[in-house]
Amino acid sequence: MRKILILLAITLTMASCSTTNKLSNNAPSPENTTISSGRDGSSFEKAIVITEKSESKGVGAEYEWLRKNYPGYKSQGQSLTYDQKKPYDIIDIITSDGEAKSIYFDISNFFGKF
Repeated sequence: MRKILILLAITLTMASCSTTNKLSNNAPSPENTTISSGRDGSSFEKAIVITEKSESKGVGAEYEWLRKNYPGYKSQGQSLTYDQKKPYDIIDIITSDGEAKSIYFDISNFFGKF
């Protein structure tokens, strides 16, 4: 399991360098995402919905969203989990202000699709 997580982390890092993000119509654009919008990534219920259809583009979209919404952040780790049989990535970051955050991404549109 540890080897899979390491491989996933490497793949995520590589893929994030050259892809763009797409968010679902019911999720606000990255520039307009605020806590009041309902999709700030702070929980499963408020997870950022990624609409990409392949893993490489989907992972890149996650990191693009983070770059746009938390410039200067530092990644602290990532985990794959399920809530109500739906896959989510949770990316732990430290913001440029030093605040620790866990950002939830709904990856059901691309998870397991290459």
